[in-house]
Amino acid sequence: MYIWDSYSQVNDAMNQTIHFEDYAAGHVRETSGRTITESDFVVHAGHTGDFFPHHMDAEFARTTPFGQRVAHGTMVFAIGVGLTATLINPAAFSYGYDRLRFVRPVFIGDTIHTRVTIAAKEDDPKRPDFGRVVERCEVFNQRGEVVLAADHILLVERKPA
Repeated sequence: MYIWDSYSQVNDAMNQTIHFEDYAAGHVRETSGRTITESDFVVHAGHTGDFFPHHMDAEFARTTPFGQRVAHGTMVFAIGVGLTATLINPAAFSYGYDRLRFVRPVFIGDTIHTRVTIAAKEDDPKRPDFGRVVERCEVFNQRGEVVLAADHILLVERKPA
């Protein structure tokens, strides 16, 4: 077996067409965990330009109510959503996020995972061949506390007539 054959098999396993009609309200899936590191803070600050001392200055952060550096909310969002990207559905496209909330702080050494629950399905008023699926995304820390919540809206193709 060539390396490309192995890649193709893995790639095919990640692809699954799920049409609008196949989504079931209440369906839940959970991701694996990921530990947040100091390197994550540095890389995210470099990508975004957000070097706010609450994230980057350990001495300053000790003087805050958190007592230590707190993760960028946008980083927790990016990693939390990234953890859900284990399946490629060619029939679905991200339409955006609503109700994004940073519920609790995340610190270096915290391990987060994401729970995705199908919260709603509705017709798309602009596109009759699509429906909208709302995935409620909740990111949890290692203590089972919600640290971030958001609704991910997908545009999903309907099954062919």
